[in-house]
Amino acid sequence: MTTSDSGHTPEIREQDHAPGSSGPWNVWTVPNLVSFLRLLGIPLFLWLVLVEEADVAAFVVLVLAGASDWIDGYLARRLDQRSRFGVLLDPAVDRLYILATLVGLALRDVIGWWLVVILLSRDLFLLVLMPMLRGSGRIALPVTYVGKTGTFALFWGFPVLLLGSLPGVLGTTLSVCGWAFALWGTFLYWWAGIRYAREMITSGRSR
Repeated sequence: MTTSDSGHTPEIREQDHAPGSSGPWNVWTVPNLVSFLRLLGIPLFLWLVLVEEADVAAFVVLVLAGASDWIDGYLARRLDQRSRFGVLLDPAVDRLYILATLVGLALRDVIGWWLVVILLSRDLFLLVLMPMLRGSGRIALPVTYVGKTGTFALFWGFPVLLLGSLPGVLGTTLSVCGWAFALWGTFLYWWAGIRYAREMITSGRSR
């Protein structure tokens, strides 16, 4: 960690792919197409988990959604197709998946509503601070390893929790593993949120 001339220790940003307000929109790109396809999986997941109660199929949908989250970022870098629209769309799809999964699992009594409140309160907390982000010239939060790791843990924890309803030792083992991922992901999700908030407040004061 380095220290600036002013004596303040800057926030470490492992990855910062959040372009400013002058970046290109470029809606129709390959990475954005992947994100649009990911969006279609949200109603499919809710139908499978709430109407059909086809837990294995719903598990597959969530796994594919988690894998495609990595794919669209990889394609954006590989094809040099980063865009302002993609920077907004990708995390929005992630949050919609988290919201849909939370609500679906809570309605199925797989998780408690307390976990829904904890995770959603983090996004509401950051929403209050969004004007500071706009004041710093950005249109979205920077992508960091902490935030991505937290999202990854949640994307894996929730599907495994879904399979925890299977009978016998297998279901019990999957439930324990799912809760481990979900709680660790919740911690990282909030930790990343606090880091984002600290950076936004610092940027707002500096301006």
